[in-house]
Amino acid sequence: MKTIEIITDKGHIDTIIGLADQYDAVDYWLGAEGEDGRQSIRLLVKTDIIQTVLDRLQSLLGGTENTHIIVQATEVVLPKMAETDKDEGDARKKKATYREEIYNAIANETKLDSHYITLVVLSTLVAAIGLAENNVAVIIGAMVIAPLLGPNLAFGLATALGDRELAGQSLLSIVVGLVLAIGLSFLLGLVWPSALDSHELISRTTVGLDSIALALASGAAAVMSLTSGVSSVLVGVMVAVALLPPAATLGLMLAVGHINMAEGAALLLAVNIVSVNLAAKVVFLIKGVRPRTWLEQKKAKQSLWLYVLLWLVTLAILIWIILTEPVVR
Repeated sequence: MKTIEIITDKGHIDTIIGLADQYDAVDYWLGAEGEDGRQSIRLLVKTDIIQTVLDRLQSLLGGTENTHIIVQATEVVLPKMAETDKDEGDARKKKATYREEIYNAIANETKLDSHYITLVVLSTLVAAIGLAENNVAVIIGAMVIAPLLGPNLAFGLATALGDRELAGQSLLSIVVGLVLAIGLSFLLGLVWPSALDSHELISRTTVGLDSIALALASGAAAVMSLTSGVSSVLVGVMVAVALLPPAATLGLMLAVGHINMAEGAALLLAVNIVSVNLAAKVVFLIKGVRPRTWLEQKKAKQSLWLYVLLWLVTLAILIWIILTEPVVR
C-alpha cells in the first residue's frame, strides 16, 4: 500500500474525499487547517491503483498554487486487512511502482556530475586492471558499479514518456561516459606492462548471436525490476550486460594496435547498448508506462515507435555484421 498526502486549499478537500470514495481508498484522514487556509488529507490506497489516483489528483489539482502531493511507502497496516487467496495473488501480480517513482529512480542516475564522472573513472580502472590481469572477481566488481546502465535505461524511459529533457541529459551522459571510459583505458594501455592477451580480455573481442540474446534478456529484466519494485534483480543485470568491460577492452586494444580485436570489442559494446535500449523501450511499452495527458501520450507513442524501429534496424545491421565478418564470430 501507499500513503498519499495532499496539502492544498481547504476548498479542494471535499473533491479529494470524493475521489477517495470513487477509487475505494482503504482509508483517509484530515489534518488541521493551517493559518494560510491550506489543509492536509492523507489517503491510504492499494498499490495497484496508485498511478490512477495520482493521475486524477494531478488532473484536478495540477494547476493549483500552493498544492503539494507527497507519496510515502507504507510498510505495515495494523490490524491486518482480511484478504482472500485471490486478492493476495492479484496483489503480487499487480505489485508495481508508479510512473513518478520510476522516473525519480532512473533520472537520478543520469546526472552528468562529479559523482557520475568519478564512478566512470573508477569502474574503468577496475575493469581495465581486471581484464589485463585476467581477474574475474575484479571484473565483476567493475560490472556491479555499472555507471553506464542507468543513463541507457533513462533514455528508454525518456522516449516512453516523450521527455526530451531527460532524453538529452541521458544521451549526453552515455556519450561522455563512453568517451571517458575508452579514452582512459587507451591511456592505461599505453603504459600497461602486460601483453594484454588474457582470456577475459580476449573474450570481450568476440561477438555471437548469443551476445544479442543475453543483452536483450538482461535489458528487459532491468526494466521489469524497476517497474515491479524488485530492485535486487538489477545486480544480476549489471553483471550480465556490462558495458564497461567491452569499452575498456576497446581502449586497451587500440592502445596496442590490435585493430581487429578492437573492432570486435566495439561491436560487442554496440550490441549491448542497442539491445538494452531496445528491450527497455519494448518493456516500457508493454507495461503501459506513458505520460499522464492524452496529448502527451499521443506524442510519446509516436516517438516511442520511431525509436523502436530505429533500434530494430540498428540491431539488424549488427546481426548482419556478426554473420558476415569471420573476425567477430
